Amino acid sequence: MNSSAGRVDANIDAWLAELAGQRRQSAHTIAAYRRDLALLTELAGETPFTALQVHHIRRFVAQLHSRGLAGRSLARVLSAWRGFYRWLGLRGLAMQNPVAGVRPPKSPKALPHSLSPDETNALLESTGDDLLSLRDQAIFELFYSSGLRLSELDGLNTDCLADVAAGEVRVLGKRSKTRIVPVGAKARAALSAWAMRRSELAKVDEPALFVGRNGGRLSARAIQSRLKRRALLLGLPMHVHPHMLRHSFASHVLQSSGDLRAVQEMLGHASIASTQVYTHLDFQHLAKVYDSAHPRAKKKD
Repeated sequence: MNSSAGRVDANIDAWLAELAGQRRQSAHTIAAYRRDLALLTELAGETPFTALQVHHIRRFVAQLHSRGLAGRSLARVLSAWRGFYRWLGLRGLAMQNPVAGVRPPKSPKALPHSLSPDETNALLESTGDDLLSLRDQAIFELFYSSGLRLSELDGLNTDCLADVAAGEVRVLGKRSKTRIVPVGAKARAALSAWAMRRSELAKVDEPALFVGRNGGRLSARAIQSRLKRRALLLGLPMHVHPHMLRHSFASHVLQSSGDLRAVQEMLGHASIASTQVYTHLDFQHLAKVYDSAHPRAKKKD
């Protein structure tokens, strides 16, 4: 090993030791950063770190991308390189940070998973009239009826019931923004059935609409667990979580109406770009219909 390579290794060790000791980074993170810097050493070859320029880094990113590294992995790699150069610069060991302006290629945006209408109907079939079943039914119906986030539903208090009876509910969304969303007939009926018996479980002064066995507000984790349990009991072939009901609501409303702006308003998305992902789900549905129905699309025997 030449003296230059030795100095690089020593600097890497010193930076990682500082991350572990002073910044309390986990052993997993330290090991990942070490691998990322080993990649930089490999790609740089005989070129010293201090001589690397922006065009070198961009070429390295292209090489790693061609090896199969996705945008998210490359973002972590670049973060490690950028942090190391920043550390070198603070100690006068590098005159510039060649990674500063380099960004990874964008990864394809993963489509949210949603239930089919038949799967949703199966999930929302009432499983009983005992107290907890009534509560759970009201929760799941409201999720699907109104496309609520878990935190929005969990934060509801009994003072919303008057609005629910009128067919709407006011929720506090992201960035403390309030919005009003419609509540369908099935959800209104389920909420009414739960409201009539809620006092059997709730503490006297508890404002929460949905309460647990202890009489206090039902936790988000408990809601997730109850939905997962319902799906398992019904044999649904996937992990069902509250956000999946929100996705299903958006996808099904968009398939039926085609009104992207209305779905954006109901979901509480600040940007239409966040809602447009559901147009891809809608297209997938249309593509399946096309493949099964169009005479020129059917596979020949």
